[in-house]
Amino acid sequence: MPSSRPPSRAARVFAPGPVTCIEDLRRLAERRVPRMFYDYADSGSYSEGTYRANSADFAKIKLRQRVAVDMTDRTLASTMVGQKVAMPVALAPTGLTGMQHADGEILAARAAARAGVPFTLSTMSICSIEDVAAHTDRPFWFQLYVMKDRDFIHRLIDRAKAAECSALVLTLDLQILGQRHKDVRNGLSTPPKPTLRNLLNLATKPRWCMGMLGTKRRQFGNIVGHVKGVGDMTSLSSWTADQFDPALSWDDVARIKERWGGKLILKGILDPEDAELACRSGADALIVSNHGGRQLDGAMSSISALPAIVQQVGDRIEVLFDGGIRSGQDVIKALALGAHGTFIGRAFLYGLGAGGEAGVTQCLDIIRKELDVTMAMCGLRDVRRVDATILADTDGLLPRAQRASLDPTPDLGAAE
Repeated sequence: MPSSRPPSRAARVFAPGPVTCIEDLRRLAERRVPRMFYDYADSGSYSEGTYRANSADFAKIKLRQRVAVDMTDRTLASTMVGQKVAMPVALAPTGLTGMQHADGEILAARAAARAGVPFTLSTMSICSIEDVAAHTDRPFWFQLYVMKDRDFIHRLIDRAKAAECSALVLTLDLQILGQRHKDVRNGLSTPPKPTLRNLLNLATKPRWCMGMLGTKRRQFGNIVGHVKGVGDMTSLSSWTADQFDPALSWDDVARIKERWGGKLILKGILDPEDAELACRSGADALIVSNHGGRQLDGAMSSISALPAIVQQVGDRIEVLFDGGIRSGQDVIKALALGAHGTFIGRAFLYGLGAGGEAGVTQCLDIIRKELDVTMAMCGLRDVRRVDATILADTDGLLPRAQRASLDPTPDLGAAE
């Protein structure tokens, strides 16, 4: 699947000052992306309590700093679902990615490929499966929502297989939609509705508008033209409103697994009982996730839910993590609490909105450097050796059985 466009030569986001962290990219994205699409990415459901907790709960986790240890020859190389990765980070599936920046899914996929990490394309993407495959030179993962129209879902799976997607990520926590107040207030639509408020806001985003004028990709590419009776955005809105399936069950998971036949990852696990059922389903991995705080407001943060799920499943299924990561330090904390790999969603969207492909590249560079330096200062040289012994205090973080199995005191030799 050769790329028909050369990779971007831009290594850094054009910004009035230095970009040092993900928060810098967020501020740039907020200035450059139309309000309705920025708010779509940067919001949670209802009071947004769980959305805020996803990030805030990372700050409560403290690390053990080590000194006078050999920090040379460090490596972040690992695997995720059997695939070699340059660091244990993947780009999460995010809807409307192509509305943060023109051709957003293609640009993000190319940046991920160059960084040596997986990219996951959402069912609700602007660029289609085929379009992304035609413009990238590495296999990517595909995320599937289960719709009532099972014929469409079967064809979507077959399209992902034809595009040689290397894993299927089945999202289980969107059977019904949690309300996101900002989307209601903004009258979210794709493309934007020509209201006076939206037109005035678009007038302040010339860079975004010029990009959109230069692309034909402005609607849900995986759906429009692939569903009977849905030929444009007007008919799409009424179709999607009634399509997410509240009757989704583990029997559906089994049928999808059989039809797909490849690596299957289950996304949206937040409870140990569901983690157990995920193990029994025969899936290759699960993702601890609360949908970025966009579904059940008041649910646990993903990082708070992670340890109990790791204890429940042991090594029977690979545990991945999604929710609230804004730095390399967040990545290492998730690994320390038992995740085998992590996903970033909003972080790469900020980079995309701030600077397109170069912005995603810079986001990944920031996280990689932070992860590398933090790992070294915790006294480790191989990311695959990260565990809870790098945490300063595991009380309240790990179930008692896991705490008892850890001895954070290093072997310094027998006393003389």
